[in-house]
Amino acid sequence: MQHNCVVVAGGSRARFFTLEAVEYPDMQSGPNLCEVNGLVNVENETHGVDLWSDSKSGRNRGSNGAAHGYDDHRSQHEDEFERRFARDVAREASRLLSQNSTRQLVLVAQKRILGFLRNELDALIKAGVDIKELAKDLSKLSPLELHEHLAREQLLPQRRSPAS
Repeated sequence: MQHNCVVVAGGSRARFFTLEAVEYPDMQSGPNLCEVNGLVNVENETHGVDLWSDSKSGRNRGSNGAAHGYDDHRSQHEDEFERRFARDVAREASRLLSQNSTRQLVLVAQKRILGFLRNELDALIKAGVDIKELAKDLSKLSPLELHEHLAREQLLPQRRSPAS
């Protein structure tokens, strides 16, 4: 059976899976989605004053008492945090693919991080890796729930019950 590698990423964490055949198909349900690694986007987990020196109010008072808006470019910094996280996820996905000698990757991520991941996975696409995408954040599902969802989307084979 060809192994599939599955990467499930949200803004703050990524999980890495392989699809493994069961040893005794007559007695076990399978194939099974097995989690092999995970990454956490520390910058995305950190909020407000923990990340920035002050919370963003969006307004400041001038010397004449009039309020005026300002932009401290936090969104640009947040984009860079996501880019770095996507780079780490792509690096780990590449390592997982080579370790399992497979050319198939199922990539499931929320839309925003999926955009950053597409840029980072360009080298894998050029190397002939078959990448199937799903734009959803399923990072909090259990492996069994994730497998069922991906099978319904026809991205993974269905789990089979043991032969009677």
